Amino acid sequence: MKILKIVVLLILFFTAITTHAQTDSAVKVKAAGKWVKSHEWAKDLKIKPDPSINSVEFMRQYESDKALWDKVFAFLEDDKIKTMAPGKYPIDGDNAYAMISAGPPKKLEDVKWESHRKYIDLQYVISGKVRLGIASVAKATVTEPYSDSRDAANYNVVGKYLIATPKEFFLFFPQDAHRPDIKIAGTDSLKKLVIKIRYKE
Repeated sequence: MKILKIVVLLILFFTAITTHAQTDSAVKVKAAGKWVKSHEWAKDLKIKPDPSINSVEFMRQYESDKALWDKVFAFLEDDKIKTMAPGKYPIDGDNAYAMISAGPPKKLEDVKWESHRKYIDLQYVISGKVRLGIASVAKATVTEPYSDSRDAANYNVVGKYLIATPKEFFLFFPQDAHRPDIKIAGTDSLKKLVIKIRYKE
């Protein structure tokens, strides 16, 4: 009988801990979602963050280096990006830089799933429309191991596909596999901005 009481008490104890952790996690998600919607991180930015963005990680990264992210969003909200030539543009040394590309979207079979460790990808379609895939690295099978020189690994994974337009931007953190720039029927040209932002552990 005494052993049974101990077992019951242990079960209640671990249930309480688990419930508290889940509640704490739910509180964080709710607070981060509210923070993203408040737009306090970039009040003048007209482009919306896509709902697929991990709001908790976004808030954590922003708060870890607000000055850096403010520079990133200043670059993103500048109308000049519409007329900038393809190329690499500095934002904050190796901490953040932009790359603009232009050309036709790609066939699905020509695009690999990828993720990065050193940098967060901010991806934005300046003009055109493409599909992009999003999946969890935790559920993916590695096909090409991480390369430090490329800051990339490649995968096989079943993910969801979204439409990327000039109305929204996407953020891909190290835990996010993504498959960008996939052609949509009727769209033959794409101009795109990728901002590489140093990831903070």
